[in-house]
Formats: sequence, structure tokens, C-alpha cells
Amino acid sequence: MLKQLINGILLCIWGFAVPAGAQETKPSAAATERAIFAGGCFWCMEAPFDKIPGVLEVTVGYTGGTKENPTYKEVSAGRTGHAEAVELVFDPKRVSYEKLVHIFWRQIDPTTPNAQFCDHGSQYRSGIFYVNEDQRKVAEASKEELQKSGRFKGRIVTEITKAGRFYAAEDYHQQYYKKNPLRYKYYRYRCGRDKVLDSLWGSSREK
Repeated sequence: MLKQLINGILLCIWGFAVPAGAQETKPSAAATERAIFAGGCFWCMEAPFDKIPGVLEVTVGYTGGTKENPTYKEVSAGRTGHAEAVELVFDPKRVSYEKLVHIFWRQIDPTTPNAQFCDHGSQYRSGIFYVNEDQRKVAEASKEELQKSGRFKGRIVTEITKAGRFYAAEDYHQQYYKKNPLRYKYYRYRCGRDKVLDSLWGSSREK
């Protein structure tokens, strides 16, 4: 009924109607880019990027190791070399890679090696996995600027590494924060993630 009403108004005013089934045009695959970040528990890295305009897809998974087609059990045991990570597909016309890197830093403690918050082991290390030289330059410049800012007493240990193959995690991990909101919030609280992030980033955390 609403669609018919809108069509009637448009037809009266402009002389045309909205075609049935018309949708917002999405960019082609060739017009999108990928970004890969690791910041501890991938459930907690998925949610912040999911709400950014211009980020079209967020997939949680594993990267940075040697084991092909790793499982969550294998990665969480710390024997694959992989880190829990998120892969983003984004429209660079709507959100820049620089902005995504800026958001990434504010989801982590970049001074803790092989750990993030309550999770410990190389599988929870922080990292930026660049897919091209432009991304590498942006990531390294951002890291250097952050180190010089004096915000942190310790050295920033977040790795900046050329991206290898990214393996999507099992289906039950995808969109976990939406599928299991109570468990997700409890885990995040128990891990002390928000408390630490607030102490590190303060009011700049959400900017």
C-alpha cells in the first residue's frame, strides 16, 4: 500500500513511478576493497565495523598462520600460527582505508604482545594484514603517528604483515554478537574489554 501511494505521488508530480523491485545499486566486486584486522576475540572485532557506512561485509575467521583450512578448535589451541581476525569488504568511495585503520586501533590495546584483554596466546595477537602497498603505507604511517603521540607508555607491538589467505570461521561464529547478544555482552564484560579500551582511548574511542 505504501509503495503504491509513493508511486502515485511520484507519477502525479514527476510523471514517473518507481519500478517494481528497484533497490539501491551496490558497487561491483571490482569497485570494492578488502581489509583484514586482528584484535583478539573476533566476535568483538566484528561488531564495531559492522555499523560503519561503506563497510559492506564483515567476516570473522583466521589468518597469518600455516595450517590450511583451520578449525576454531585448532586455532584456539594456538598450534596453527593463525590469529583470529576479521575480513572487511568495503566501498572506498564511502569509507577510506585510513578511517578503517583509525577505527581498528580503538578496538585494541596495541602494547600487549600475543594477547588482548583476557585472551592470551599468539592466536589473539593484534595485527594489520595489508593486501596492497597503499594499505601497507597507510598502516605503517598510522602506527608511527600513534607511537609518537605519547598516548602509550609501552611500545606498540601490533604487527603489520602482508596478507595471506583468509579462512572464514565456522558459521556459528559469524554475526555471533547478533545471534547470541546476552552471551556476547557477558563475555565482553567478563573479559574487561570495554573497561580497558575506555582507559586507553577515553573520549576518542568512538571518534
